[in-house]
Amino acid sequence: LVKLESENLDLHCKLEFQNFMGSIKVRPAYYILRNSIESGLINKDTTVIESSSGNFAVALASICKQIGIKFIPVIDPNINKSYEDFLNSFAFKTIKVSERDETGGYLLTRVRTIENIVSEGGNYFWPNQYKNKNNFLAYYHSLGNEVGEEMNDLDYAFIGVSSGGTITGLSRRLKELYSKIKIVAVDIEGSMIFNQKPKKRFIPGIGSSKTPEILKDALIDEVVHVSEIEAIESCYHLFDKHGIFGGGSSGASLAAIKNYFKDDTLTKKPKVLFLCPDSGTSYINTIYNKEWVNKISEEHNLVIS
Repeated sequence: LVKLESENLDLHCKLEFQNFMGSIKVRPAYYILRNSIESGLINKDTTVIESSSGNFAVALASICKQIGIKFIPVIDPNINKSYEDFLNSFAFKTIKVSERDETGGYLLTRVRTIENIVSEGGNYFWPNQYKNKNNFLAYYHSLGNEVGEEMNDLDYAFIGVSSGGTITGLSRRLKELYSKIKIVAVDIEGSMIFNQKPKKRFIPGIGSSKTPEILKDALIDEVVHVSEIEAIESCYHLFDKHGIFGGGSSGASLAAIKNYFKDDTLTKKPKVLFLCPDSGTSYINTIYNKEWVNKISEEHNLVIS
């Protein structure tokens, strides 16, 4: 947990890319696998299969490899190349879908692919991060407590939303710890989580083509949507000003904070927390690649500064 320089905010960032395998997603991967093994849902002959935009798949692949369980990730073309190369090396098998679903994304295609495989029978375990309560309980018991140990008070938490696990678990724990805190959900334009009109999205790890079922248990006060261009610009700002090399959802949260407090006349500095779920290393060929950024800018008919 680091404090960042800010003129009008007492701004703090949790560097979740310091976790094992470089992302926040190792928390639910470990928690779900452990609980499923202890409850008998997974044995030595089970094949774990999951839809993931990257980080969750990498975390599952790493843990499954260590404990000798087969893992099949179902991915799509938006995954960055380094993650795909890693999964091809360490997963039992990788399935890559190519057909966009009716929302313009790939999530529903990935989910249907898993449903078809599991329905054929066999010893499969599907963590199903969009439905599994152990997804958000992982954050409730670990990340929430860690924040509580470090911060005596907290006014706002800006949390990116994708599968819904982070914001659900963290919001519930932070509401217990800080009576006046506001939980602000950060989503990307074109995501359907909060019933926005769908459109093509290019940054993995934030947003979704559907509303996660576990999100009904989240305690959200407000929702802020940012554009992919704003998220990209804020990734550069985060590195240039603060020396933090963050991924796409890190930039999205910082952009949301900038927009949220842009017009406010603050009588005191509010204490604000956001997360860096993964590092920029996995986005070298996308967010931190000028050619890719120019292509995204053209798609959005915008010029990036």
